[in-house]
Amino acid sequence: MRQDPSLVSRRALIGGAAGAAVTSTVTSAVTGAVTSVAASSFVAPPAGATVRNRDQDTSAALLDQWAQAEGAHPLVPDIARAGYRLGSGLPRPRVVARVTDFGARADGTTDCAAAFNAALRSVGERGGGVVLVPRGTYRLSSPVFVHWSNVVLRGAGRDATVLHFTRTLDDGYRQARQSNGNSRWSWTGGQIWFVAAERRARSEAEDFAGTEGWLLGDTLTTAGAASRGQRTLSVSDTSRLRAGDMVVLECDNPPDATLLMHLAGDVAGTRAYDWPKRAPQLVTGSGGQYVQYSTLQWPVRVEAVLGPQLVRLAQPLRYDLRPGWPARLRAVGPTVHDSGVEELTVRNELVAMTAHNKHPGSNGVCFQAVHDCWARDVRVENCDLGFGFTTAKSNTLSRVAVGGRSAHHSFACRMQSHDNLVDDFEIEAFTVPVPSGAVHHGLNLEGLSSGNVWRRGRMAEGTFDTHRALPFENARTNITLVNNGRVGGSAASGPLFGARIAHWNVRITSGSPYAVTVADVAPRSVTVGVQGVNGTVSELTPDFSGDLESLIADTGARPQVTDLYAAQRARLHLEGADE
Repeated sequence: MRQDPSLVSRRALIGGAAGAAVTSTVTSAVTGAVTSVAASSFVAPPAGATVRNRDQDTSAALLDQWAQAEGAHPLVPDIARAGYRLGSGLPRPRVVARVTDFGARADGTTDCAAAFNAALRSVGERGGGVVLVPRGTYRLSSPVFVHWSNVVLRGAGRDATVLHFTRTLDDGYRQARQSNGNSRWSWTGGQIWFVAAERRARSEAEDFAGTEGWLLGDTLTTAGAASRGQRTLSVSDTSRLRAGDMVVLECDNPPDATLLMHLAGDVAGTRAYDWPKRAPQLVTGSGGQYVQYSTLQWPVRVEAVLGPQLVRLAQPLRYDLRPGWPARLRAVGPTVHDSGVEELTVRNELVAMTAHNKHPGSNGVCFQAVHDCWARDVRVENCDLGFGFTTAKSNTLSRVAVGGRSAHHSFACRMQSHDNLVDDFEIEAFTVPVPSGAVHHGLNLEGLSSGNVWRRGRMAEGTFDTHRALPFENARTNITLVNNGRVGGSAASGPLFGARIAHWNVRITSGSPYAVTVADVAPRSVTVGVQGVNGTVSELTPDFSGDLESLIADTGARPQVTDLYAAQRARLHLEGADE
């Protein structure tokens, strides 16, 4: 899709705050007729139309409209509550132990892996607190597991405390090969790994053949029909629900793919798309579906129990609940929460980057089936995977960096990971470039993941990656990048994008719009204020035919609303996330 950068194309949301006398002109490329359009409605222009907004910055108008219909805007994702505890500031618990008390020594020869794991276990079994890692470089030959809630591994600063992992996950833990020879460590697993002990044991027992996600507990209640954006939910019984509980809203994914169409915005092309053939990993009954995609799973807190059959959720619903997609609230099962790692560097032994997807696991930090955890002021060097979310909910990465030799995934967000926040991040220029036969992606999204946010970033390497399987309602905002990575993902995983992907205030230094200006491929998306590009074509192949009902605006200009996450929080009077 090529167009004048000053034009808003496809469908346009025109207007601003309630009562504002804002109008725009819609000019039909077919008839030349000019029509004045009222401000406060979602307007479908005539075929071939473009819209020029002459009275208000598009970003401000979109924010106004989002605020009027929080959680239900047709194009703008609802991301205001991404991150730890719905976007709250990170805590700073007190120190209760030091790794040196358990035998760790920063002497360049002692293998400290056992001491680190013993310290974390001791603090976890006593109820939590901080395990301090004093200044120095510590050698570890195997990964560090955080199996307990309320446990923090804290260094003396990322330039002062270095954890030097001398072996890959293949060598220091175990191999994780698929039948085709690909290594799962190419996209999951960490040298510091937040995961419940039960979840780890199940993966080992099944040799990673089953789900990587939540080990869900009992069904607590069934849910009635509801619309996207609602926070009150009718249920069959509230006797097993308590305010503050994290539960999983689980929804059947039927063979007719109607739920998947809905997550893609219900645009016309979703009905023509051959779901069983082109997305067998997503579609129930296709014969190739991944176990973790048989149901849609969104963890969410119960804010209040309003009666015997009514609850209020802490976030607006991200999708409809319809009779054809039976839904229920389930116990989250074994998990880890309120744990973190901070103020240190993870340094992998420098080994050459392998061919694509053959990576042995020179990894950083992984959050698997956990919620409300964090990494703060952490740098990862010489990695295959830097920071990974696998079925993770409401975690925050703050002041994090990936550096050293070339990476496969600097950041990965996969397998129904929701509402995570990556704030003030950097992908440094690689000291060893990507070799032939290998790929660096950048900011990865995939696998029915939603509500995730990258903001305030600097990327000397990588792109805005999607690995298919319909990630929906995510945002990358206020980021500067060179844009030299590549999009990936299995063709069997289906569409690159679901609805409401936002790329907002993005500065590109190479001129390439690749995978950033996505209005020509992402249904019901918003691309606002992409600067420094020499065009607006994404160079990606659309999955859906016809009108995608997407919007691209203010190309080449810095938008008035520079950070979508901060702006949404400010409109809701939520604390934090200053621009």
